[in-house]
Amino acid sequence: MLNSIKIIKNRSDIGAGTRGSDMGIDAIEIAAINKNNNYFEQFEFTDVSTANESIYNKVKNSFAKRIDSVLIQCTRLSNHVKVTLQEKTFPIVLSGDHSSALGTISGVKAAFPKETVGVVWIDAHADIHSPYTSPSGNIHGMPLAAALSEDNLEFQINEVTRETSDLWERMKNVGILGPKVAAENVVYFGVRDTEEPEEKQIKNLQIKNYTVSEIRYRGLEQCVNEAIDKLSNCDVIYISFDVDSMDCDMVSYGTGTPVNKGFDQQEVTQIMNQFIETKKVVCVEFVEVNPLLDLKGNVMAETAFEILDDVTKTISKSL
Repeated sequence: MLNSIKIIKNRSDIGAGTRGSDMGIDAIEIAAINKNNNYFEQFEFTDVSTANESIYNKVKNSFAKRIDSVLIQCTRLSNHVKVTLQEKTFPIVLSGDHSSALGTISGVKAAFPKETVGVVWIDAHADIHSPYTSPSGNIHGMPLAAALSEDNLEFQINEVTRETSDLWERMKNVGILGPKVAAENVVYFGVRDTEEPEEKQIKNLQIKNYTVSEIRYRGLEQCVNEAIDKLSNCDVIYISFDVDSMDCDMVSYGTGTPVNKGFDQQEVTQIMNQFIETKKVVCVEFVEVNPLLDLKGNVMAETAFEILDDVTKTISKSL
């Protein structure tokens, strides 16, 4: 049983194709200050060392850019999450780009090696590429594939180097050896921007994606209850929230890969809160706020903070 909350700040953006998400945590903190909210004074916090300087290194692994540095970062984050959970404390992870999720999931699994882990992935993107299938080589599109230990070689489009292959194998073994989660224990919410290799992989692995349109047609509460039932065999659950799951036209373009026709703020909040109320959620993560791309000032970070503040209250009640 977890009995307190700790904020883990991971200002890393080396897995993304666009710089700036490393500033997302500070932008969220500024949003809190501007609302006269003392949120960040209420909880213990820790800062994860970053390897952001590696952005200036020459790219050697073009189908998995800066994979050596991302591996280091995910290992660091995994250790922070593991130790936090072992201390009976609930980690709220605030990260830059979404490659961090591999570290977080690995830390959860390392803390609960004998438990079944469930993953709730709220995102416009499936993030289930591998170096063998990625059209961009940006690792923030690969964390779930690494956590599942899936290469998707059936739809390979890239010939990767031996070095990239070896580093990818190490990525798949961060925290503990082997897969951290089974595909049957992953649920997507809001995925709507995918490439063919991902679409084929999602179909092969039979991962359920609750689209924005399905949720609005069938009802959010019903869909989330259905997803909770789907993950009923999971002992612990991790929620990953990428802000690009929200509608960029409605909310903000302050994220690296904005996509329209997404969720609104209230829908995301309700999805997260409904899962947290099951008392199975042991970690949540917020990613991909990029204030450099925000055309409305700091609206994306402000929206993310409002969700964070609301969700944290639900977490506190569940402890």
